[in-house]
Amino acid sequence: MKKNVLVLLLVAVMVLVTACGSNSSNNSTGTNSGTNTAEEGSAEGKLKVVLLIPGTLGDKSFFDAANNGLQKVKAELGAETKVVEMGTDKTKWEPTFNDIAAEEWDVIISGGSEITEMFNATAEANPDKKFINYDTDIEEAPANMYNMSYSTNEVSFLAGAVAALATKSDMPNANPENVIGFVGGMDIPGINAFLVGYIQGAQYVDPDVKVAVSYAGDFVNPAKGKELSLIQYNSGVDVIFNVAGGTGLGIFDAAKEKTQYAIGVDSDQAALLKDTDPEKANLIVTSAIKKIDSAILGAVTKIQDGTLEMGKRDVLGFVEEGVGIAENDIYKDVFPADLQAKVEEVKQKLINKEVTVDNAMGMETSEVEAIRNAVKP
Repeated sequence: MKKNVLVLLLVAVMVLVTACGSNSSNNSTGTNSGTNTAEEGSAEGKLKVVLLIPGTLGDKSFFDAANNGLQKVKAELGAETKVVEMGTDKTKWEPTFNDIAAEEWDVIISGGSEITEMFNATAEANPDKKFINYDTDIEEAPANMYNMSYSTNEVSFLAGAVAALATKSDMPNANPENVIGFVGGMDIPGINAFLVGYIQGAQYVDPDVKVAVSYAGDFVNPAKGKELSLIQYNSGVDVIFNVAGGTGLGIFDAAKEKTQYAIGVDSDQAALLKDTDPEKANLIVTSAIKKIDSAILGAVTKIQDGTLEMGKRDVLGFVEEGVGIAENDIYKDVFPADLQAKVEEVKQKLINKEVTVDNAMGMETSEVEAIRNAVKP
């Protein structure tokens, strides 16, 4: 009998301990659940932003600049972000746009005139979401789309001034020939906007300068970029402006092989290469930068604040801090100080609208051809 009572007492104690432990555990779990719920609620409250790349990352130029903008959105705005590389197969772009639009994203970003028509269609079919095209020359935009473009003709004008000053300078790798180069991805208006500005900027500081022009027909072929650049360098060109996306990486390979100069595009390409290949980076005198990363961050910030005016396109120039040349340590070390001062004078004239730069976006093909032929070596 005593044994039975003792057993019952032991069972009662165990039940009590278990119950207390269970309550303690539940309280702890409740606290964790509360924390998790708060985190989930915070995640759900975050702006959800996705970037769709019509190509692949790694070009150290246009696409990488956009991805850098997305990283700034994540870091500075606390947004939930994702980048999707859609590849070079254009038939997959529209289905990808539609698939992403069906997911729970607040802001969908992509860029380029090539994707604009299908991107607009996706926006029109999804009026509850906001869309940003970070670089398009097409003005029309759906009511829930914000478009941006950049004064590439003006920043290229400045790049042309740099090239023309460099080729006639006493810089170590400049030669006696008064010829500069340009390698574009394709013979299309968006690329020729760079070309026309580049030619006019070079002529502004030296009316007698000649410009060799080549088109790769591709934005993802570094081997072709190198081939075309070697031909130009071997012909007497001592500085080439890269406007060829990933193909342009081959221009820098050729510059290194021939110990000649280059000018980058879209991003500060010397800065992107200085850690992995400083010899190559030190030959990139400057870069004509579209400040895509800052533009994306600015637009998404305004969406978050509810102040972005949708259904329009803004053109970002020097005044809006949408473009500029890279004035990094390499530029300051490699490009003589007196020439830097001349470039600064030209920049101020552009800012003050004392200089007018033509834009190939509004030109007939024959007009662009005439400009090219007028400076042909």
